[in-house]
Amino acid sequence: MTFGKVAGAKPICVVVNTLRSQLVQSFPIAVFKALVLLLLFTSLVFTTPTFGQQDGPVVVVRPAEKVSLIKEVPLTGTVVSPRVAKISTEVSGIVETMRVDIGDQVQAGEEILELNSELESLLLEAAQAESEQAAQELEDSKRRLAVADSLVQRDAAPANEIDSLAAEVRIDSAGLKRFKAVQKRLAARIRRHKLIAPFAGVISRKLVEQGEWVQPGETVVELIATTGLRIDFQAPQSVYPELNRSTKIQIKLDALPGQTFDGVIKSIIPVADPTTRTFLIRTALNEPEVKLAPGMSANAVLQLDSGGRGIAVHRDALIRYPDGRTTIWVVNREGDRDVVSERQVLAGPSFDGKVAITSDLPTDILVVVRGNEILRENQSVTIKHSE
Repeated sequence: MTFGKVAGAKPICVVVNTLRSQLVQSFPIAVFKALVLLLLFTSLVFTTPTFGQQDGPVVVVRPAEKVSLIKEVPLTGTVVSPRVAKISTEVSGIVETMRVDIGDQVQAGEEILELNSELESLLLEAAQAESEQAAQELEDSKRRLAVADSLVQRDAAPANEIDSLAAEVRIDSAGLKRFKAVQKRLAARIRRHKLIAPFAGVISRKLVEQGEWVQPGETVVELIATTGLRIDFQAPQSVYPELNRSTKIQIKLDALPGQTFDGVIKSIIPVADPTTRTFLIRTALNEPEVKLAPGMSANAVLQLDSGGRGIAVHRDALIRYPDGRTTIWVVNREGDRDVVSERQVLAGPSFDGKVAITSDLPTDILVVVRGNEILRENQSVTIKHSE
């Protein structure tokens, strides 16, 4: 095998013979062989022929495109519940049984606590006894009226006795109704000694314990619904004229980092906060399977259609310099080569991963979006189109 020569160097055979004559007497043969191999390797490295030009660096490109220009408005908000209730009892009394604790999930109609109702129960028993007595008296007066009516028909009793007995029946009937009303009122009052959940949710606060005395209207627990949650955002008043329920909104939750969800605007409350000059936007996620909890923080981006069209490039194409310049690298075809050149541009608003270019830029020109950090002017590159 023949190797090329290094410029200005002696032939390898001359070097080998010289070393052999000088070192063979003082070095062992193994060391001598190692030196020979090292010299052969060095000669091979420095004289390896070039088998062709290497291709330029690989860059990912995307074409500049004409699109509808979107204005993005960042918002911050909170996940809120549609129903939050501070629940109280309707009657006063001592808490006999507390059936829930903070964090418990309850269903609509489930019992939360029960007050002691011993006295009301005794009054109800008395009212029931009085109702039974009144019913017996009414039956007796009706029986006597029927007997008197039979006697009058046979002329065995005076007719005015019928009127007297009929009045007694009416009085006994009214008395029975009164006792039954008292009975119903006491039964209703006893039912109010049990506090029932008005809707399904989670107990977020518990303000009383077993054995405490409570008054009507005094909050004993706070209940928060966990279904139908929405996300409320405060939006600046400047976007109100451009906003409607079909406006696109992208939502991110701090509890689920790295994920972006499509939102839908449920309602726009057109009452501006006079202190912050904002108004409320109530939204929901298009993905109901996402697990939310009241109080979660959220961020969103409103995408408002500006009504115009312009040239936009991918946001990764922009290179910003400390002196304020913004440039992009574009690819041009020169013969059989793809070469790049740097072009200064004026960047406009960003939206949906794109940046509007307000300076002159041809449509469909290829713009480097990856690999643009180390490029040089008129450098040859190998292009790869982004998907």
